[in-house]
Amino acid sequence: MDNFSYTASAELYPSRRYAKSPREQYRRFKTAAEAIQYIVEDRPAAWLIGTFLEVDGRRFDGNAIRALYEADGYPLQRQQQAAA
Repeated sequence: MDNFSYTASAELYPSRRYAKSPREQYRRFKTAAEAIQYIVEDRPAAWLIGTFLEVDGRRFDGNAIRALYEADGYPLQRQQQAAA
């Protein structure tokens, strides 16, 4: 993910299949790193399917979100069980 800014603001669009309440359907985050952490660590793994992250006008699907989380440049501390 060349030139990805983990510090840029981000919008997260979870799959409607899993996000039932309006609060779960769309969220803005101060940083992309926080949005990535939320979807990977705080939601079930199935939520990555159909979820999109928008940062600086670019959209990232669930596979790309997982890759950003696992990248060496990810700035936040990861939960041990989430990386599995």
